[in-house]
Amino acid sequence: MRSEYLPVALPWIGEREKQLVLETLDSGWITTGRHAQTLGTRIAEMAGARHGLAVNSATGALHLALVALGVKRGDEVITSTYTFAACVNVIEHVGATPVLVDIEPDTLCLDPRAVEAAITPRTRAILSVDYAGHPADYRSLLPLAERHGLPIIEDAAHALGARLDGRPVGSWATITAFSFYATKNLTTGEGGAAVTNDPKLAEQLAILSLHGMNRDAWKRYTAAGSWYYEVTLPGYKYNLSDVLAAIGVGQLERFEEFQRIRGELVAHYHRRLSELPEIRRPITREGVEHAWHLYPIGLELERLTIDRARFIQELRAENVGTSVHFIPIHRHPHFRDTFGFDAARFPVAEDAYERAITLPLFPRMTERDVDQVCEAVAKVVAHFRR
Repeated sequence: MRSEYLPVALPWIGEREKQLVLETLDSGWITTGRHAQTLGTRIAEMAGARHGLAVNSATGALHLALVALGVKRGDEVITSTYTFAACVNVIEHVGATPVLVDIEPDTLCLDPRAVEAAITPRTRAILSVDYAGHPADYRSLLPLAERHGLPIIEDAAHALGARLDGRPVGSWATITAFSFYATKNLTTGEGGAAVTNDPKLAEQLAILSLHGMNRDAWKRYTAAGSWYYEVTLPGYKYNLSDVLAAIGVGQLERFEEFQRIRGELVAHYHRRLSELPEIRRPITREGVEHAWHLYPIGLELERLTIDRARFIQELRAENVGTSVHFIPIHRHPHFRDTFGFDAARFPVAEDAYERAITLPLFPRMTERDVDQVCEAVAKVVAHFRR
């Protein structure tokens, strides 16, 4: 057993991030400013997009995307049931109806065939999810969306740095949302970004993110600006402060290192867990560069005498933290009762959920940490093997 508890995720804040935050605090400008603009621009460059906007969260970015694309009451938006509640909350907030689809059994991303079957005359957008850092099947989703004249909003909260066929995540969809939450591959504590290649959508996103004020308002406190502004849309308060953006700018300088370490830890997990037929390891499809935000395993329950909940309990007794990603949307009482979702319509997601455990993965971990996690997993398997 480990001597100390290993959580499933921890941020890694270095001296550079601390320096930039202190400089920002001393500068007298702590709200949205140059760091937020730099962060948005740099994220867009990484994502292969022309325009980027730093915002307060990926949730905010998804909400802005729906509004900018004109999704409204009476419309339908297709999304995965195997995702976080934010994806469906924002659909409900604009008055639209979430239409859930099942997932692919290998990637756990939404199934393009299920998406096509769910399209109706009321469908207004597809909201895809890049689960755990693996891009959804945009080779299939893009032509499908084009045939039906639908935009794709990409929830890439897990997938900053991922690529498909050499193209970065962020260059495929109409609008892509990234998350900089505390546990993400790049963090600002709380934060996110929206990127797009469409200049008109980029302008809409920026205006909507700050009360609906025209863009001159962004400069109104500088020597180059003016006190005068106009509200051109009923906007929101989704801007990111420079204090938090400064953390992100510092994180960008180490992002390649973070991703390299994640990849090495994952390779070690793969090697160690390959010895256990009771454990399903996550896959990476051909042509994919995985971002590895999460390391989700699946239990071969038919080979074990315990369920997932007991397995997690046993790992906790070994000082190994875990999580489950995700509780399917159709299982949450609000969504089930409001929209009448039936679990029988999502057999793949149901099966994946019953088996799912997320193991620790973050750049401050060492290979020895991975060894100890895998030893704990092997110990539980050996004790409860059929």
